[in-house]
Amino acid sequence: MEKTIVCISCYYKGFDFIDEAKKLGNKVILITSESLKTKDWPWHAIDEVYYMSEIAPSTWNLEHLVQGFSYLMKIHQVDAVVALDDYDVEKAAMIRETYRIPGMGQTTHRYFRDKLAMRQQALDNDINVPEFSSIFNDAKLNKFIEEHPGPWVLKPRSEASASGIKKIKDREQLWTAIENLKEERYKFLLESFKPGKVYHVDCLVYKHQIVFACCSQYTSPPMKVSHEGGVFATRTLDQNSDFTKALLKINQQVLEKFGIKNGATHSEFIFGDDGQFYFLETSSRVGGAHIPDMIEAATGVNIWREWARLEDALLRKNDYSVEIKSNLFAGLLIALAKEKNPDTSIFKCPQIFKFLSIDNHIGIVFKSESEQQIIEDLDCASEIIAESILNILPPTEKPTS
Repeated sequence: MEKTIVCISCYYKGFDFIDEAKKLGNKVILITSESLKTKDWPWHAIDEVYYMSEIAPSTWNLEHLVQGFSYLMKIHQVDAVVALDDYDVEKAAMIRETYRIPGMGQTTHRYFRDKLAMRQQALDNDINVPEFSSIFNDAKLNKFIEEHPGPWVLKPRSEASASGIKKIKDREQLWTAIENLKEERYKFLLESFKPGKVYHVDCLVYKHQIVFACCSQYTSPPMKVSHEGGVFATRTLDQNSDFTKALLKINQQVLEKFGIKNGATHSEFIFGDDGQFYFLETSSRVGGAHIPDMIEAATGVNIWREWARLEDALLRKNDYSVEIKSNLFAGLLIALAKEKNPDTSIFKCPQIFKFLSIDNHIGIVFKSESEQQIIEDLDCASEIIAESILNILPPTEKPTS
């Protein structure tokens, strides 16, 4: 029996999800931004499309969205609402709550969208987090910075990736930054800067159980690339190592305590110079920056398509499991390029899984049976890109599509 799935996305993404959902025999409706009308969506798999105007980048009028959705409810029995991007999680939760559609509601969604809520929930459940504070109250903030000397990180509570994050060195710089926020101050938090290596865990969760997980390490931290430019790179880890098992343990604690029942997750952690794991943030969506391509190279699992299969299994009350088809190592790098379509012939080698087609960027995914080979390939390619291809622009307040 055909089910109706509404996909919400204010960015151009989720091609494989939409395509797979249609292949499984579902009606697929897309709600996206007017500015994305001309993008190469999988039109063959989309039964209806509706457009929202943006009042700011990635931002829609939620009241208009809820009102407009009432039209869909008159002519369709909507079975699922799926947020394809981080910025759509709030939109989808509000729709579900308003029309009583199963799925993550507005209370739980905050643990996967609001960084202050994330940190408080983690702290309340004895999960290690960097020391943090809201910045609503001057006295409380002064007490925090006295007890926890800088450097600190001033973070937007609801941005995606490393957007809008500022590293703060001292009290004077902090108060200047806070004063500049003006009426937007309540949308930020402050936390201690923890030096260390940054890791991410990408999962699929079905009926509260993690049915797939892939652990990786950012070889260039997203915050550094976002602010200073350079080459974004990440690589998968040995999934059977003791280190990875420890990372999976804290990731499982986070997902259990945050209350996700079903869906895709992308969570980030720091392994500090003090030898401890610290939870950074999580999200109820597939990882961005083409991380799914790297995961597919290592495991043979297309996490976008598996998410669609998971949602379909839920709707049809079927069992669901993931088949890991390979156990390789993989690496990914992406960099802004000086040309729209940079020459990739110089990089050809047996380890290349694919080149990514992204205008004005160079993107490469490697795979190998050897972890050391992936490390060497990423280092070598990064050096070549830095010397002859890389372009650096000032950071933006929000990530681009």
